[in-house]
This record gives sequence, C-alpha cells and structure tokens, in this order.
Amino acid sequence: MAVTYAFDVYGTLIDTNDIQEALVSLVGDNAPLLMDAWRSKQLEYSFRRGLMNRHIDFSVCTRQALIYCCQYYNIILTEAEENRIMEAYQSLPIFPEVAEVLRDLKEKDIPFYAFSNGSSSAVKHLLEQAGILDLFTGIVSTEAVQNFKPSPLVYEYFLKVTNTPLPDACLVSGNSFDILGAKSAGLKTVWIKRNAHQFFDPWGTAPDRVIQALGELQGFLASEMVTK
Repeated sequence: MAVTYAFDVYGTLIDTNDIQEALVSLVGDNAPLLMDAWRSKQLEYSFRRGLMNRHIDFSVCTRQALIYCCQYYNIILTEAEENRIMEAYQSLPIFPEVAEVLRDLKEKDIPFYAFSNGSSSAVKHLLEQAGILDLFTGIVSTEAVQNFKPSPLVYEYFLKVTNTPLPDACLVSGNSFDILGAKSAGLKTVWIKRNAHQFFDPWGTAPDRVIQALGELQGFLASEMVTK
C-alpha cells in the first residue's frame, strides 16, 4: 500500500522566515532577533496551552507571542503596525520547490495532506494563495482535537481521519519537535534540515530520513518508506 504523507505547513511548506521583510520595515536591525524570539515563543505558547488543555486558535498564540517579544525587547508597535505584521504572517510564501514536489506526488497518485497546528481556514488561505490547495488530498488541522503538536492525540487523529494504518503514515516536517512527536506516536518521519545551523534534539531517537530540501522527496518510492 502507498504511503500517506502528512506535510507540516509552517516552516515546512511555508517559509516563516519571510516575515523578516515585514519586520524590517517596522523595527529595522532588530528584525532577525525579533523573528527568532517570536517563533520560539509562539511554539512555547502552543506547547503550554496543550499541556493545560487550554486550546485556542493558533493565530492567537502567534499574536500573543509577538506582543510578548515586543515587550521583552522594548519594541513599541501601534495596533495598526501589529495588525500589519499579523496580516503578513497570514500571507507567507511557500518554499520555491514545494509546488513541483507536490505535483510530482499527485501525478504518482500518492495521498498527501496538509497537517498543521493552524486552523483549517488559515491553512486553506495560505495554500490557496500559493496556488497549491487543489494538489492536496485534504487538510488536517489539530483544532479538531483541541490540542497542538506534539500531543499524541493529534497524530492519532491524523491516522483516523485519513483512514491510514500506522505503518503506512509518514510525517514530513522541518520542525524537530514535530518529528519527535510523530516518532513517539509510531509514524515514519522525514526531517527537512534546511540549513547547517539546525540541530536535532538529542533525545536518543532520529528521523527515518534527513533531507536538505523538499525536492529530495521526488526520488523516493512509496515502497521504500513502507519497508524502512
């Protein structure tokens, strides 16, 4: 049976670093520092809410993390500027190779889903504006189980809603916490290590595959992942 791929969205298909351009216009040289801190705090907030069973839309985690980081670095934004950054975050581009890779998988009749902490509407908007929405078999959002990755509940939900047996499921993600969550739940994994300064958490486990760009998926045969 063919592998069913679960593609993480933010940081895997969507280039979250592109937000730096919007930040530069508002905070200048502080943009890289703010961008990195914002992303870390965004994920921290989602982890904490998951542990507390206090789920909220991922976009709220994103906005609250931005507010916190601006306060921490003494960056003062007007409400209009804050809204402009949030609008930019909702319109981030895909990585250059994404469309070609997904078209190749679709031509091979391999099922693949967008699998995200983001709401279904937010993910649909991102993929639609990128012109790749129609390529996906579907969208699976963690909002349905009122939790976030890396909770085991969300990976179990993916298997259930896509009707995929555990041995036939593979997560593709650029986020190591997501890979670890999927591995813990029993899924196969492909980690996208896009730059040399990314390091995998030293937890005594590893992804099934490590690639530098999504384009390396094009050479995979579904049977390879089934038997790995």
